[in-house]
Amino acid sequence: MPPVVYILRCSDGSLYTGWTIDLERRLREHRAARASKYTRSRLPVELAGSFKVRTRTQARRLEAKLKSLRRADKLKLLRQARNAL
Repeated sequence: MPPVVYILRCSDGSLYTGWTIDLERRLREHRAARASKYTRSRLPVELAGSFKVRTRTQARRLEAKLKSLRRADKLKLLRQARNAL
């Protein structure tokens, strides 16, 4: 499976960014409060967007880049990705 960088929208409206090689499994873990301390206290979470990449290195780099963005820029990126479908 190719790596995927994902953004979750938490119940408090915040955005969480991570990466995985199995998105469905990772979403189940987040929803079961077993994936991260951050999302555990902000359940429920929903998938806001995901981006496939070719390598794990690319996934880590994209995750770091997305985490450094301001919230408004993340929301803009999510809108653009949704409109591109």
